[in-house]
Amino acid sequence: MARIAYLNSFSAPNALDILKRHGGHEIIRIDGEDPIEQSFETLARAHAYQCIGARDEVPSLLRVDTDFLNKAPELLVVSASGSGVDVFDLAACTQAGVLAVNQAGSNAQSVAEHAINMMITVQRHIGVADRALRGGWAGSRLEFMGSDLSGKTLGIVGIGNIGTRLARISGTGFSCKVLAYDPYLTAQEISQRAAQSVGFDELLQSADIVSVHTPLTTQTRNLFDSDAFTHMKKGAIFVNTARGSIHDEDALADVLASGHLGGAGLDVWDSEPPAKEHRLLHLPNVIATPHIAGCTSDSLANMAEYAATQLLQIFAGEPPPRPVNPEVLPRFQSRFAQILGEPSQI
Repeated sequence: MARIAYLNSFSAPNALDILKRHGGHEIIRIDGEDPIEQSFETLARAHAYQCIGARDEVPSLLRVDTDFLNKAPELLVVSASGSGVDVFDLAACTQAGVLAVNQAGSNAQSVAEHAINMMITVQRHIGVADRALRGGWAGSRLEFMGSDLSGKTLGIVGIGNIGTRLARISGTGFSCKVLAYDPYLTAQEISQRAAQSVGFDELLQSADIVSVHTPLTTQTRNLFDSDAFTHMKKGAIFVNTARGSIHDEDALADVLASGHLGGAGLDVWDSEPPAKEHRLLHLPNVIATPHIAGCTSDSLANMAEYAATQLLQIFAGEPPPRPVNPEVLPRFQSRFAQILGEPSQI
């Protein structure tokens, strides 16, 4: 029997229903408001830790790092609720022999739809028109004339599950030319995902819209800095529904204010939610949402099902469908047998 601890809640109640129907494991809730010592009384005995993926929703002491892992000696698995694993120090997990998993693909449709929504909203000046109308505007509707998404060149940075879904929707549904930059995939693999492989600089210079769908890593932090933004096509639109800190917020505000870029759609922020005084929130050509791209009833239910099912598979000794640090598997397998007294078939 495994002890599965989860922070506050799963993304939807169906996860607990799945775990309850299966039986055989102890499921323990950790309240993020409880004293930290009380939380670690549970975590010290836990074999799995199910955690929210968005870093600002997790108390700093309950984010998985070396200190956390030292206090949880029996921990075998850490599981993020979505595709992002910002709250896990992956190097520390691997060093400790702890398997990290996510629910990649569970919210791909929702995030892709949100990205397209942002593209259209910015291009058609819907946000500007909405605010003007609510403020008593009575001018010419031609003031809000925008352009179609159809036929534009879309540049996707990171073409995993979400990026692939976006490529197929925009290419097939909107007749977009789709370019993609992903250094972890071959040109053939990118072609199979409905996009043309290009270098980062070529994507910046060619795309009418750039949409970001990469994890936040040491390689992608501030990937979009002043230099990247100034190399983008004049009048282009920047969309980020992936993670904050992949783009430099001050640099983006500067390039938007200068008129070089046509607008931006932002669902993710350095600090979430951003302060109401944030520069980007006061630019008329910015559409802003509070990290809700994956928050639909459909995607949350998918994430919960993915998480519960994957944990059950792992503790049944089966290979994890979505490992984030697969290099840890041999060490994990040894610890699994040692701690649970039964072999893993991974």
